[in-house]
Amino acid sequence: MSTILDDGWAAPTSTPEHLEHGLAARKQTPRRSLSALTTTGRDPLSILAAQNRTRVPELVPLRTERMSANPFAFYRATAALQAADLARDPHSGILVASCGDAHVANFGFYASPQRTLVFDLNDFDEAAWAPWEWDLKRLIASVVIAGQATSRDDAVVDAAVRAAVYAYARAIHSLVGASPLERFYRHSDLDAALAVMDPQSRRAMRVAIREAKKRTGDKAARKLTQLDEDGRRRFVDEPPTMTHVESEFANRLQGYIETYLASADISVRVLLHDYVFADIARRVVGVGSVGTRCWIAVFQDGDGRPLLLQIKEAGRSVLAEYGGIEQPVKADQYIAEQGQGARVVALQKTLQAFSDPFLGHARGPEGRDFYVRQFRDMKGGVAAETLEDVPFGTYTQACAVTLARAHAQSETVTQLAGYIGNGRVVAEAILQWARAYADLSRADYEAFVAAN
Repeated sequence: MSTILDDGWAAPTSTPEHLEHGLAARKQTPRRSLSALTTTGRDPLSILAAQNRTRVPELVPLRTERMSANPFAFYRATAALQAADLARDPHSGILVASCGDAHVANFGFYASPQRTLVFDLNDFDEAAWAPWEWDLKRLIASVVIAGQATSRDDAVVDAAVRAAVYAYARAIHSLVGASPLERFYRHSDLDAALAVMDPQSRRAMRVAIREAKKRTGDKAARKLTQLDEDGRRRFVDEPPTMTHVESEFANRLQGYIETYLASADISVRVLLHDYVFADIARRVVGVGSVGTRCWIAVFQDGDGRPLLLQIKEAGRSVLAEYGGIEQPVKADQYIAEQGQGARVVALQKTLQAFSDPFLGHARGPEGRDFYVRQFRDMKGGVAAETLEDVPFGTYTQACAVTLARAHAQSETVTQLAGYIGNGRVVAEAILQWARAYADLSRADYEAFVAAN
């Protein structure tokens, strides 16, 4: 039996060695090549149709309706299309734990376990391992598309893009000298960030913060449920976005919850001894998620006070399925044993500075996987497309810095730093790519609307 004291022990790769690997990657994939975009041989409508075949049939028209609202709504729902497109072009080869859907609307506020409000990534359905620039490209393309949604001057959008990429590069370099433990504990200080913002940006962020603080589970329960004659909380049906399920299926869903509890933190299991299950209903959420299986369950304590949990289906990440990125062997083994819901939970906990303590996962008897989280625990966002020009630029930089902190949890962050340099070459390449991709996405949107 070997031990750590055996002669075969080897030191981990040092920071200078990682930097050299990153510099060497430039020779394999020059940074300017990140501007490449292949537009031939695509079949975007087939990809969307394939996704619809796995979704709840009666909700597909609602998904189509929401995606047809405008080009930005369409872009939000097409992470699979973008993954397939990114797979066709050169990439750095430097893989990090990735969000998979890092557009501007998937950053926002939520309550930390300490009940303070934090700003971070907040959607991890597509999280997996992928080249670092895939997340950054999805973010930057969303900046361009959101800018176009309100007819901003090209100069304003281009300046916001460049500033965001520079901010990402600076944040990556600032974390290179830190130990893995220091990177693990690094988090954003919302009050400190507000203090250094310009007055216009500070006002916009404070408005979003006030709205987020209003979105509590208790308030949602008052709106979505009512007490019946026995004092039991029941959801109020509002088809098609809120509907009860047949009683037999509801009983099976309770079984999912029991499986979830086995994966949840022990403190949550102890806490839930003070609650009893009251009701469950199907709840339609988001744009891209419409049609996936999603429910909310309400529990209540002895005095009728509610606790809302969301149970959401987890499929294979688009980064793996459509992006074709081979995942680490241990990640594939973990998913095979625990399910796709476990992937979502594990990567959410990796990428966020603070995560929902109620996170957990379950596997259903039909072979479907799910993850569980609190519903509306001060979760709110910033509608980037509605901001004035200065706050728009400030917000995009905040998203980029947040993304850098998430990517820095991967051991390849120093290679990333060596590759990206000061960000200027990468910024120009990604700006060129994002402008072209915004045009491509708009063409896809128009084809989608015409077909439907």
